[in-house]
Amino acid sequence: MTTEPNILMIMADQLAAQALAVYGNSTSITPNLDRLADKGTVFENCYSNYPLCVPSRASMLSGRLTPAIGVWDNGSELTSQQPTMAHHMRNAGYHTVLTGKMHFIGPDQMHGFDERRTTDVYPAEIEWVADWTAGASFVPSATAMNGVVEAGSAIRTLQEDYDEEVGYNAEQAIFDLARRDDGCPWFQIASFTSPHTPFVCAVDYWDRAGEPDLPRVGKIPFEDLDYFSKALFFAHGRHRHRVTEDALRHARRAYYGMIIFIDDLVGRLVSALEKTGQDKNTVIVFTSDHGEMLGERGMWFKQSFFDWSARVPLIMAGPGIPAGRQDEVVSLVDLLPTFAAIGSRTVNLPCDGVSLLPLLEGGTGRDVAISDYSGIGPCVPARMVRQGQWKLIYTHGQPPLLFDMVEDPDERTNLADDPAQGQVLARLLDICLDGWDPDDIAMRVLESQSQRLFVKNTPGAKSDWAFRARTNDGERYVRIGSGGVDGTKAAARLPRADVVAPHFPPIEAEKIAAILNGNEPLPDYLRRA
Repeated sequence: MTTEPNILMIMADQLAAQALAVYGNSTSITPNLDRLADKGTVFENCYSNYPLCVPSRASMLSGRLTPAIGVWDNGSELTSQQPTMAHHMRNAGYHTVLTGKMHFIGPDQMHGFDERRTTDVYPAEIEWVADWTAGASFVPSATAMNGVVEAGSAIRTLQEDYDEEVGYNAEQAIFDLARRDDGCPWFQIASFTSPHTPFVCAVDYWDRAGEPDLPRVGKIPFEDLDYFSKALFFAHGRHRHRVTEDALRHARRAYYGMIIFIDDLVGRLVSALEKTGQDKNTVIVFTSDHGEMLGERGMWFKQSFFDWSARVPLIMAGPGIPAGRQDEVVSLVDLLPTFAAIGSRTVNLPCDGVSLLPLLEGGTGRDVAISDYSGIGPCVPARMVRQGQWKLIYTHGQPPLLFDMVEDPDERTNLADDPAQGQVLARLLDICLDGWDPDDIAMRVLESQSQRLFVKNTPGAKSDWAFRARTNDGERYVRIGSGGVDGTKAAARLPRADVVAPHFPPIEAEKIAAILNGNEPLPDYLRRA
């Protein structure tokens, strides 16, 4: 038995905290996560530091906010010179394993891990680069909403194929690690791709999920949306599809079905720890890279700072972890220093997170989370600050949003213009702008985009950076030129996508159609600030 405990970190993809029974959802069925939560600590207010896959994961692994590491969108590379939690854990004497999705962009597909047991579900090339010069009404993919309007059940999906493979290899790694006799503790990340869109799950999980709940906040009229939300309306292609109530129910039911699937896989990994006797000396951490709006406010996917998109589950259980709930605000950058502390080390390199162990020992923390966004949609730097009960959403050049998350957890009332909250607004703006110059950030983003778009669009042979765990891994799962994320996943499900009729009724508003057809100018609120 090692002195320091092993660490098993289990990640879901695009899983909102509010969608879990642990966080009060009466629809969600997650007995394994419930048991884990009962014997460990549930963090009520954990946030992603960027509500999008690649930047969130790069931030989490490095313990840095994305402007510090120059990771701006899903086409950004985490440089090899940036230490990650894998490097820190190896320096603490741990054997490190990555199983599943991490969405590394670029030739370094290990980033400090001793071993990687599966390929990645997504391509490693510079492909999904945001382009602010295309404007706020740019729609990067014609299939963006297909994952919602084609929601339902199938015999088998690509995501289930992938996650079963991740589950098997992560479980096997637990068995293999139990056989090691070198006395070294281990650190493994098991990272699944569910419940990411498209919202399709296997029939048995569809049946187990049953009828879903409906959004707490219904669709908000387009003219009443804030600038950021209006920009995402176009960037997500919502003007190209009408989401009927049936489609809404189907999407939410499939989402909950995929959550049940993930919960089953969590149960298998916990069982493997118990069978091998490693449960007594292993800290288990469950989280996600970001959330999913799931129809709340009429919005879908991520990239928003509203809580369904930005807030993530965080559950920790194992030796030294007390049972209970923790209300202080934390974020994913806090995981690296926490893991280092579990390994009896401190992080002496630049780090934007703080260890959560003092909170677990009855002390206090920072009670602050910062999240950035520089992707498609707004085309300006944006940042969220959550401190205590207050949340600030800052979109450069636009009026700020301020919410009291205790009195108004659904974020219905913007208090930024309330004189009574002037001091609160000023304090959060100070935190937001401390060391963060949005004009400088804008120039850095535009320079990075221009360089990466040039590389992406250069004719000739393309880079092939896919990690290959087995033969033909370079062609499996979602790859460049294969129809986009939802297109690839839809084509790989059984029955095939061409037997599922997509729902393409008229777009939602004649005015929006006129804008897209060039018959009306782009409104001022969608012009670049």
